[in-house]
Amino acid sequence: MILIAAAWIGLLLFGGGFALDRVLTNAVTDNFDAQMQNVIRSLLVSAEIGPEGEVILSRDATGDPLFLEPNSGLYWQISAPGRPVTEAFPSRSLWDRRLDFGDRHNDRNIHFYDSDQFPDERLRIAERDAQIPGSKIHWRFQVAQTRRDLDAQITILRRTLIRSFALLGLGLVVLVWLQTFYGLWPLRRVRDEIARMRAGQSNRITVPMPDEVAPMVEELNALIEHNERQAEEARRHAGNLAHALKTPLTVIMNAATAQADDLADTVIREARTMRRQVDHHLARARAVGRRGSAHSRAEVWPSLESVERAVARLYRHIRIDVTGPRDLQVHVERQDLDEMLGNLIENAAKYGGGSVFVTVGADAGFVELLIEDDGLGIPEEDRVRIFDRGVRLDTGKPGTGLGLAIVRDVAEIYGGTVSLEESEDLGGLLVRLRLPAAN
Repeated sequence: MILIAAAWIGLLLFGGGFALDRVLTNAVTDNFDAQMQNVIRSLLVSAEIGPEGEVILSRDATGDPLFLEPNSGLYWQISAPGRPVTEAFPSRSLWDRRLDFGDRHNDRNIHFYDSDQFPDERLRIAERDAQIPGSKIHWRFQVAQTRRDLDAQITILRRTLIRSFALLGLGLVVLVWLQTFYGLWPLRRVRDEIARMRAGQSNRITVPMPDEVAPMVEELNALIEHNERQAEEARRHAGNLAHALKTPLTVIMNAATAQADDLADTVIREARTMRRQVDHHLARARAVGRRGSAHSRAEVWPSLESVERAVARLYRHIRIDVTGPRDLQVHVERQDLDEMLGNLIENAAKYGGGSVFVTVGADAGFVELLIEDDGLGIPEEDRVRIFDRGVRLDTGKPGTGLGLAIVRDVAEIYGGTVSLEESEDLGGLLVRLRLPAAN
């Protein structure tokens, strides 16, 4: 930031200094030229033609003693075209030197230019062609002055400009440095607070921060809290899995130690139990891992059609009807949506009487899916307990007892809910699944 600001300040000051130098240099030069222009006008007013065709001045036109001092640096000369320069009428200050005639001008304006015709000094020359009364030719009036004083003034001016702009640029860069240093000071405080958290001295940034930094600190604290919840969830998840596997492993170890006759059956039974637990925790872990994607979304209708085809192949005697808008989307990964709908629709087909009705709708930022069947339903006192892992009310049909538990866990991970009610139309169970809408 400081380097970019310094480069920009330097560029602006250079451009501004260059423009100001041009303006001031032109102003000094114009003032210098104006003095010579006045001399030319005086010469034009007082010039006359003498009896022998020479140019004479009716009065002292210049009034400056430097025109009388040889090689003084201030000169005038009146010359005619077609005549040798040696026949020109010069000021005494020119002594034995003469000004070059140059090109003839077609206008009557005064022209200014620089000349190096004198090897020991650079000249600034003003000249104008004019016709003297009583003469038929145009005469060249020239006033020349050394540039020594003019160049000295310009040099002093430029030196002052460079020093002033350099000091101004340095002051601006120092100001930018101070502004950047103190402006970013709160970020150093944030860094120190993060170092304290890493050292275990605190778990949040509680130091008051300026308004510009406070939103970032709030988001950082929210991120830390989110990570703590995830870490706690992971610890609880690992603990639950360890606890779920501990009992089957203990049964297998006891049976193996006692060399029981039904050891093989015990291993198979307990292995199935462990497999159910592992499947459940893996499904939950996958959902937790995919939850972090803010862009996760899935179309509801294609997922319903896919699940309907799969369940219809397993339960050919079941009729599944689906109704509702076809363009709804949810903030859920497609794989997790398929798993939830698959568990719910398969349960309705397995435990229902032959009809399954699925209704899709939108409600206050959520997509609501109602899965109804015409079975016996679930008593109200068991509708909460049925979501526990391994709980099955009908043990006469194959299953793991983890379907509704997986649906509840995955739905809650994505910010949704699942509840059990009684179907008014079919008389069986109604499962109400609410998921965040992505439309």
